[in-house]
Amino acid sequence: MSADRIDVHAHYLPDAYRAAAEAAGHSMPDGFFELPSWDARRHLDVMDRLGIAVSLLSISSPGIHFGDDDQARALAREVNETGRRTIDAHPDRFGLLASLPLPDVAGAIEEITYCYDVLGVDGVTLLTHVGGTYLGDPALEPVFDELDRRHARVFIHPTSPVCWEHTALGRPRPMLEFFFETTRAVVNLVLNGTIARHPNIEVIVPHAGATLPVVADRIAAFTFALTDVDPSTDVYADLARLHYDLAGFALPRQLDALLELTAADHLHYGSDYPFTPDGVVELLAQQLDAAGDPPGSVMATATDNTRRLFPRLGR
Repeated sequence: MSADRIDVHAHYLPDAYRAAAEAAGHSMPDGFFELPSWDARRHLDVMDRLGIAVSLLSISSPGIHFGDDDQARALAREVNETGRRTIDAHPDRFGLLASLPLPDVAGAIEEITYCYDVLGVDGVTLLTHVGGTYLGDPALEPVFDELDRRHARVFIHPTSPVCWEHTALGRPRPMLEFFFETTRAVVNLVLNGTIARHPNIEVIVPHAGATLPVVADRIAAFTFALTDVDPSTDVYADLARLHYDLAGFALPRQLDALLELTAADHLHYGSDYPFTPDGVVELLAQQLDAAGDPPGSVMATATDNTRRLFPRLGR
């Protein structure tokens, strides 16, 4: 097993976040089995056992906006400062992808300024939508403009769709809905031109691109019939330049499809811990360690890619 991998898809659950999520009715977020326990010491123990050198921490779904802009601003500041303190306590082991109080645009830009200028974060995490405002919505353009100005690394994370009561059929939304949500948001970013207009933003798409590899041709074909899409939009080029983590079940089928969409130098390792239990994380990591020609080359390539994308973590 590799001992130097960097995990771009790892979550933390500070006490303040847990309390706020539970108070808002999210003790079983997105129909998941539980809101998992988390502390830095246990996370480090898991990292040591699985050969993870550095984990980039982010808040998972349902995010930090539970209906009130002021409360979301305060919670974003609390979790981001907690993340910074975690890095300070373990400077060689953790990085931080900050949370923003979207869809509050003014609050999000204020938090970006604080996170980059004061906290020194490694990037930001954005949910596919908040309250029905999807990534790629024109209302969010000022946020992407500011992230582009800062050459930001942006990690996208799925959440339950607004219509989940009718589509999930009573099953946990991470099983299927998260894949469709990721695809929906990324396609919206491409078709609305957000990706093309912000070339300095490096976007990481989770779960090996979700369903993007198998619908890209269909999206590209429909683009020519959509009157609201710039005819110069290049779906394939935009998707190819994004980054993709390999959290979840990338093998034995999904990775092959993803590599028809992008190159191997855009792959990154992700564990999805602690929402994915450490035993499952270990099994999936072993599969990646055995993958490639020669065996192990997929994981080694992913590690090299992440060190280039996050130079601070590569030192």
